[in-house]
Amino acid sequence: MFAVVASKPGGPEVLNVVDVEIPVPGPGQVLIRVAAAGINRADIYQREGSHPPAAGVTDTLGIEVSGEIAALGDGVTEWAVGNSVCALLGGGGYAEYALAESSHVLPVPRGMSVTDAGGIVEVAATVWSNIFRGTLPPSGSWILFHGGTSGIGTFGTQLAVALGYKVVTTCGTDEKVAASVALGASVAINYRSEDFAERLKRDGIKVTRVLDHVGGPYIARDIAVLALGGHIASIGNMSGEDATIKMGALMRVRGTLSAAGLRARTLEDKADILREVREIIWPLYENGALKPLTHATFPLKDAREAQLLMQSSNHIGKILLLI
Repeated sequence: MFAVVASKPGGPEVLNVVDVEIPVPGPGQVLIRVAAAGINRADIYQREGSHPPAAGVTDTLGIEVSGEIAALGDGVTEWAVGNSVCALLGGGGYAEYALAESSHVLPVPRGMSVTDAGGIVEVAATVWSNIFRGTLPPSGSWILFHGGTSGIGTFGTQLAVALGYKVVTTCGTDEKVAASVALGASVAINYRSEDFAERLKRDGIKVTRVLDHVGGPYIARDIAVLALGGHIASIGNMSGEDATIKMGALMRVRGTLSAAGLRARTLEDKADILREVREIIWPLYENGALKPLTHATFPLKDAREAQLLMQSSNHIGKILLLI
């Protein structure tokens, strides 16, 4: 089968399509004939060498796919060959076939194309686990998503609004501000022309949750707009890994700060998250409250171009590879 691997840490030029053996599912695993694979920022970090897969996981990039089950490993009884599914992976999605833990596989939501389903699992698991899982934010409170038109931002905005929350986003252009408002954001701020923290202070808005993939200097500004008992979830470091914060400012609002990605979670924890996603979020897709938003698709051979688009941030929604 054909798969995309990085020959060494580096830029998009290190990505190559290679011919490798089709993997064989082990106990508790399924083999998926891939229809679409989501492009995620984590893939770029892996390509650059800062976000390696877990020990024993393939070096082939890609952490989410959709497609059809092609084979079952021992002990798998909840799925059948031919089922249309989408899945969260440890790696291996940029390929014609991919292995997934059977407990990390979900059905394609009714009414959704198998292509669009290639870009919904990672964002759903990330947003749910960092913002809503456990104790829900107070009803009607404000939630801040940085990167409002990213895959995570477009999904998170829709989900928060569907669950009865008010949303603030930050975006890089006026076009993206308008797109974010159209998705349901009550306030969308062009961070290139306006400081989001100053704007929220001026408007008297305090946020109960923040999903921050920017990091660096944004963390201190997140704290400045945090409501009493609020929480900041750091899921990326686009502005660098170093952040200087005043702990007193966090303590004064009894705030909390966490840093967590999906890759660092145990298989069991990810399975629990995905069970909740299927129970709570999939019905919202099926009743039309949530809609997948695919910005662009590329053939597998153009993985370099797909990642370049991701790095440019000139997209609104998800970028997919079609296999």
